[in-house]
Amino acid sequence: MGKLTTHVLDTAHGCPAAGMRIELFRMDDGQAVLLRQLSTNADGRVDGALLEGDELVAAAYRLVFEAGDYFAARGLALPEPRFVDRVALDFGIAQPGQHYHVPLLVSPWSWSTYRGS
Repeated sequence: MGKLTTHVLDTAHGCPAAGMRIELFRMDDGQAVLLRQLSTNADGRVDGALLEGDELVAAAYRLVFEAGDYFAARGLALPEPRFVDRVALDFGIAQPGQHYHVPLLVSPWSWSTYRGS
């Protein structure tokens, strides 16, 4: 059974990003359809899969991570406008029977992602 998971690592502090808000969208004909709004737990993960089983279909998706608000809540002095604020990751799921893991490594100055396992 396929599933979609994520986690967030705070590379500025060298720890999981606890309490970061995340939104998950499916892209339908260029329109973003909100599927979930969640927050990361103490391990920088959400509790359970974002999507799994029949909910996970072949489609384009978008994850939006509220990184700027997370770093501001940690007390970092951030410029206005923030260099990294909302991180939007657009990705596709071609084989919904597989596990797609989409991690985010983020600081106030950079971010990266990859397809994990």
